[in-house]
Formats: sequence, C-alpha cells, structure tokens
Amino acid sequence: MKQQMILLHGLFGGLSNWEAVIAHFRSGYDIHIPALPIFDQHKGDNLEYLVQFLEDYVHRAQLDNLILVGNSLGGHVAILYTHRNQDKVKQLILTGSSGLHENLGMGSFPKRGNYAYIRERVEYTFYDPAIATDSLVAEVFKTTTDARKCLSIVRMAKSAQRNYVAHLLPEIKTPVLLIWGEDDKIAPPEVAREFEKHLPDVRLILLPQCGHAPMMEQPAAFNALLEAFLNKLPAVA
Repeated sequence: MKQQMILLHGLFGGLSNWEAVIAHFRSGYDIHIPALPIFDQHKGDNLEYLVQFLEDYVHRAQLDNLILVGNSLGGHVAILYTHRNQDKVKQLILTGSSGLHENLGMGSFPKRGNYAYIRERVEYTFYDPAIATDSLVAEVFKTTTDARKCLSIVRMAKSAQRNYVAHLLPEIKTPVLLIWGEDDKIAPPEVAREFEKHLPDVRLILLPQCGHAPMMEQPAAFNALLEAFLNKLPAVA
C-alpha cells in the first residue's frame, strides 16, 4: 500500500503549484491535493475553518500515517493540524509557511482590476520574475476581480496573522523539514530560523536564488530534498 501524501497550497496558490511534486512522487505515493475552501462563506474563524476542513477530509478519505506538505498558508494549516493530530502525521514539510511572521505583499485589500499591480505582486513572490507566467498572473487577477473573493482573502490573511504558533511548535514531536527560499520576501529566512529554533525535531534547508514557492521555482532541488527526507537520507539538493 502506498504511503499517503497531502499537499496544501497557499492563500493565492492552487493545485497547479504542485505539478512538479506530483510528477516526481505519484508513482510511489498516494497523493492528495485538496483545494482549500478559502472562499467559502461561513461563521467563525477562517483559519480554524480550514483546519476543520482538513480534519474532515482526512477522516472521510480514511487517511493515516500522513506525509503533510504545506506552502505558505497551507503550511500554517499543516502546523495546526499536526499539533492536534500527531498520531496521524508521520512527517511534516513546510515551505514559506505562515504562522510566525509574514509580509503578505498585497496591502490591506488587493487592488481589483489593476492587472499591472497584480503582475508586480505575483512576481514579488519569486526570485525569478519569469516564474510569474501570464497564465499564473491571469489566475490571480481573475480572483482579485471578484469582490467576494477579495474580502475572503483579506479575512483569511487577518485570521492567519492573528494565529501565532510559536507556543505550539515545541509540542510538535513529528519530524519536520523546512525547505525555504533564501530570497523569500514574504516569509524571509529569519522566519525559517525561528521555526527551526522552536521545533524539537527539525531540519532546515535554504535554497539560494529562490523565493516563496520553492516547489515551483526550484522543483528539482525541492523534490530531491523531500525525497531524501522521506527516505531518511542526507540532504543533497
């Protein structure tokens, strides 16, 4: 039976962010990529809603002994889920995770209808602005032209900023791998080092010339590091 891997995208991310990871690992792992319900209308705390969604997803799919991989907001959800369900998570991988400090870079409200601004903000995510392809920018632009979705994004971002996880991290005994871009401007390397300081069983790898989404910008290095961690081998990107 294949081991189960869950990939969790960020606030402006999507399932396509994980294409290189899926291509590399799908033959050996049962991969799940749930679309986080960021735009759902509901009562209560937005981040808690995502954690409950993940708990329900795992329960419905009868998953266990998980490898949990989260980018940005998805990392934040993964941290909270793991803290509450350590019996279910075998290994936790965080990349550009929120939960400590972050510079969301979109201001208090995304500028609706301003394509040039959205392109600039998407490019800001990466070390190499060429990674911000026309299709990727168009995807984010489409989201920001929807007033309801914009409001959901702002509320979710505020919920994440209120939810500071430093006090939870020492209680997470699950092995953790931090794969971080040295040039991440949203969650800079000092954030990764703070995660490293608080987590009991942790390995930190910084990737040069890499921004907030290493699995997109440096997929070969990301996959090599993840594979080594899963197989308990020395980290060689």
